[in-house]
Amino acid sequence: MTGETIVNTVDVRRMIPRDRHPLIFQTFDALELNEQFELVNDHDPKPLYYQFLHERPGQFSWDYLEQGPDIWRVAIARKSDTEGA
Repeated sequence: MTGETIVNTVDVRRMIPRDRHPLIFQTFDALELNEQFELVNDHDPKPLYYQFLHERPGQFSWDYLEQGPDIWRVAIARKSDTEGA
């Protein structure tokens, strides 16, 4: 996570599940290069990671900040296509 600026925190724990991923991708798409946001969730967002791999290949980094059991926090940053996930 070197050089990234945390822009905001997106806490999806109280959101309707179907609304979570669209908000997360909207937040990601608004980031500038090397900016990041912190995702807070009530479960491991591993399926979201795989969705990022499919929909934004090579454009992001994913760093767990906390891994449960009650709260998961992940820093998701926008990277250039050449830096990889």
